[in-house]
Amino acid sequence: MVSSYSCSDILRRIQAALDAAGTVFARYTPGAIETEYKIGNDPVTEADRAVDALLRQNLLRDGEGWLSEETADDLSRLDKQRVWIVDPLDGTREFVMGLPEFCVSIGFMEDGVPVAGGIYNPATKETFLGAVGAGVLYNGQPARPSQRSALDGALILASRSEVKRGEWKPFENGSFKVQAMGSVAYKLALVSAGFADATFTLTPKNEWDVVAGSALVRSAGGFVSTLEKTNLTANRRNPLLSGLLASGPFLKDQLLALVEPHIRAAEQARSAE
Repeated sequence: MVSSYSCSDILRRIQAALDAAGTVFARYTPGAIETEYKIGNDPVTEADRAVDALLRQNLLRDGEGWLSEETADDLSRLDKQRVWIVDPLDGTREFVMGLPEFCVSIGFMEDGVPVAGGIYNPATKETFLGAVGAGVLYNGQPARPSQRSALDGALILASRSEVKRGEWKPFENGSFKVQAMGSVAYKLALVSAGFADATFTLTPKNEWDVVAGSALVRSAGGFVSTLEKTNLTANRRNPLLSGLLASGPFLKDQLLALVEPHIRAAEQARSAE
């Protein structure tokens, strides 16, 4: 839980930063923006950089650390108790394509644990804000995750790029519905507010992709786990995670049972290389 003396301050800062980011996005038209490509062929736009600068200005205080996809990593963050972990534009590919599946993602951690988050989708005007111990608000109203207790009929959100690469073929004939969508942060936010029952990725993701969304799911009372069946911790020297699972609170065991054979198969394939 966020320290009691700071919870309201942290949430105020997150909301102010999301509001400021919204004014930046108002200057751009999704689907009609110049794009550059970083090493690894990941797209980046002027909007990514403009929002990154604004988030840092609104969020960071003396004594706090900073980790952002669009900022050169300063390893002094490893010595900080409180660290902001942000992605100024998660879902840049969707933004460039004009698909309304991108967001600003702001995560806050204390002592290695994600404890607060805020996510804003400028295309749909959705805001998700929450902290452990304080719950989650969706557009200012209290929200909670899915209370479903079985995967039969469940809605599971999948990565659009993972589906395109064929990584979800093993799950296509399940008793649940799989919906492809961009932005892992946005998918986690939707799970936190009960608009989907679960999401998972068996593909490595960086902390800035998932910390804010994981904090929201936890704040709402949902389930979040790494592929190693451990709680998500953050602000590590190497911010790359093997993958992540998230759902409403009563799908934990079934979700783990669904993906475990595929995790083991992937581990065996890697060890055989």
